[in-house]
Parts: sequence; C-alpha cells; structure tokens
Amino acid sequence: MDQLVLASTSPRRQSLLRHMGVNFRVLTTHVEETFEPGTKPADIVESLAEQKARPVADIEKDHLVLAADTIVVLDGKILGKPETPATAEAMLRSLSGRSHDVYTGIALIHAQTNRSVTAHERTEVTISTLSDDEIRTYVRGGSPMDKAGAYGIQDDRGALFVSSIRGDYYTVMGLPLSLLYRLVKANFPDLTIF
Repeated sequence: MDQLVLASTSPRRQSLLRHMGVNFRVLTTHVEETFEPGTKPADIVESLAEQKARPVADIEKDHLVLAADTIVVLDGKILGKPETPATAEAMLRSLSGRSHDVYTGIALIHAQTNRSVTAHERTEVTISTLSDDEIRTYVRGGSPMDKAGAYGIQDDRGALFVSSIRGDYYTVMGLPLSLLYRLVKANFPDLTIF
C-alpha cells in the first residue's frame, strides 16, 4: 500500500482513517488560514483544506497528502472553534432548537505527478432544544473547545443533542469518508490507499 500523509492533527480524522485500515502518518505545517469575506462556505472549506495540504505536499512529493477543513454555518454566519467557554455557551444557545449546515472540504495532492483535487460535502444538522444547565455541563467537560460550532456529534453528550442529520454523518465528524474514497479512486487510481 502507498502511504497517505495526513496534514491534520485532528484525533477524529486520524481515528476514522485507522478505522478504515488506511496506512498513514501525520505531518503538519503552520498555516495562516485565510479567506476573503463573503466567500461561500463550500469555497472556504475547499480553499482552507488546500492551504493546509499544499506546504506538506511540497515536502512529501512522492506521497498522497490529505487535508480537510470543517466549518459550521448558521444563518449565513460561520461558527468556528470557540475561544472561551463563554463563547462556546453562546454558540450552543444559538444552535439550540435549530438546524444548521456543516461543510467539510477535502484537498488531495500528489506533487510528484502534479495531481490535485478539492471537493466538499454539506450536511444539515438539527440540534434539540437545550437547557442552560445542559449547555453549561457540556462546556465544563471541555469537549466543545476544539470543535467548530462548539459540539462534537461523536461525543457522548454531544451526540445526545443532535436530533437529526440530513447528509453524511462523517462530514460532521470532519472527514466525509465516501467522498474521500470516490476522490482517490477517480483521481489517483494508481495509488493503493484503500
């Protein structure tokens, strides 16, 4: 099997790849994530994924490099990772009892053969109505602090808050596996990643 290089320190993405039996290692570089105001969410996640993948691909020219980026969008506003517990609580209150969109972009680059592709998935998530006590308890546990939108669908408690999803569950976890598989098969058929 050819080795995949994951340009992400996300434990969720690493766990998903391991679960699929993918042989990979992690290498990241510091990237100042930027996008123009008014950019569509789909374009943002694809661009940010590529920004993360490109410098790693310049180092690992003979390996396929994968990067991903996830954002939560509510009423056209991007909810990133909360900076403080108070911000996390405010995000969860804004999501409570409502639906929002989760976008995850993927970038795959094989520098040696000058091939690259970006794509994204969008999934609609509905959160149950949450009490202030539920929100405070969840935030105190620390889980929301490293997640876009301040919740994790894979968390024990975070999973309890999600009343429905429309789309790919793995998009919400940060790595749409079906999309990844299709992109590798279509664009890198000579590489035996899966």
